[in-house]
Amino acid sequence: MPTRQELFAAYELPGRTASHVRMNFVSSADGAVTLGGRSGALGGGTDRALMQVLRTMADVVLVGAGTVRAEGYGGLGVDADDVRWRQARDLDDQPAIAVVSGRLQLDPGDPVFADAVRRPVIVTTDATATARGGLFASVADVMACGDESVDLDAMLDEFTRRGWTQVLCEGGPHLFGDLLDAGLVDEVCLTLAPRFVGGDAGRIAQGAGESDRRFALAGVVTDDEGFAFLRYAAS
Repeated sequence: MPTRQELFAAYELPGRTASHVRMNFVSSADGAVTLGGRSGALGGGTDRALMQVLRTMADVVLVGAGTVRAEGYGGLGVDADDVRWRQARDLDDQPAIAVVSGRLQLDPGDPVFADAVRRPVIVTTDATATARGGLFASVADVMACGDESVDLDAMLDEFTRRGWTQVLCEGGPHLFGDLLDAGLVDEVCLTLAPRFVGGDAGRIAQGAGESDRRFALAGVVTDDEGFAFLRYAAS
């Protein structure tokens, strides 16, 4: 098994002066993004350790509302060792979490808000922020970005103004597709699970238009359970 230190070295970031969007997904060997409706069922011990390493490196963890509901996101936080890693680099103790929701079909009592270790941010449209944003004022900051749909460029600009240049996106597939269409994906971290699932589970990116988007293989890590951890960089 790769150690925590080896994972930090393998996924070292290119710097913090400019916005960098890193995706993190797990997929079965036959391309399924979920097993029994959840992506977490595909992972293993190293995959969970890597998720914590990537979160520790990030300024903000970005996730779509559908994934928050499907995966049961609660209070996202890193442990004491990772807090010390962040403090040594003059980062906030905990990464921020930002939930993208165009219609804000969430509840202020959802665990992602109720169990938060740092006040979350909701990214939505101007109209939805006006209509429903007040419902979340006690549990999250509402960031209005875009008239009829969420403007992802504007969102990243606002993140940068807050000092959040290292963005870790944990899905879901439609948010990945939107980021691909907008040309905003800098890196993809893909855990390839040694499982063949079949069924009708979707792909890690959905809704994006067909295009030959070129990425280069920037690193490979394996473990003794048969998982491969692939790091792709936009070329």
